[in-house]
Amino acid sequence: MGGLGHYLERAGFATASISLIRLHTEKIRPPRALWVPFNLGRPFGVPHDVAFQSRVLQAMLDLFEAPEGPVLVDYPEEAPGSGPDGMDGLACPMRFDAPVSADETLEQAVFREIQELQPWYDLAFERRKRTTVGVTGLGIEEVARTLSSWLTDTPPTETVNGQTPAAMLKLAVEDLRAFYFEAAAGQPQGDAIGARQLADWFWEETSGAKLFLALRDRLIPEEDPALQMLGHNSVVPRDEWKRFGIDDRWWHAR
Repeated sequence: MGGLGHYLERAGFATASISLIRLHTEKIRPPRALWVPFNLGRPFGVPHDVAFQSRVLQAMLDLFEAPEGPVLVDYPEEAPGSGPDGMDGLACPMRFDAPVSADETLEQAVFREIQELQPWYDLAFERRKRTTVGVTGLGIEEVARTLSSWLTDTPPTETVNGQTPAAMLKLAVEDLRAFYFEAAAGQPQGDAIGARQLADWFWEETSGAKLFLALRDRLIPEEDPALQMLGHNSVVPRDEWKRFGIDDRWWHAR
């Protein structure tokens, strides 16, 4: 949409857009853009919050006060939570126990969680007849193994299923996160659980989240800009930074 904005502006139409990935917007330099710190796919924040969505829309419309660009403004508010706190509304709350042994590695802990979640994921798939898991073309344990390999001294270097290591890493993050969230939806009352509740459960209670945090720390110092971008933008979503005390407005330091 940022590229399209340039064509429309040259034709005499003023444009403004919402950006979910700031780095992309910096590269494209659209005439006017409002960057929002929300989950991908939710440019106006959480569903059904008319007041909040109206404020986002108004902030974007305010960009038309600039006669020309490029203009890139950061939206100052975080997306509000939705639904009651915690996962207590579930019939069988998923709270993972402490590691089976002190020698359990992070990779082993994630494998254990996958095994515990698999029945719930299968139920969710049977009920919905669809899934967003599978963009890597790998089984879910192989997805976890691929992600864990980036924490070793010998990260992947080979193309897999036509994807470069960096591209496969991004897809693997999406697959593993989707698996956890869809498994939670397989619970008897899973469809009634809000996005904020699921996020609280995942990021505060699972080894999958610990794996993502470790990956973020591993990727940011990389020399490859694609891996750096994954570390900054994709592994831990912007709306979870506050939870972990992350202040990573790295684009301002360039």
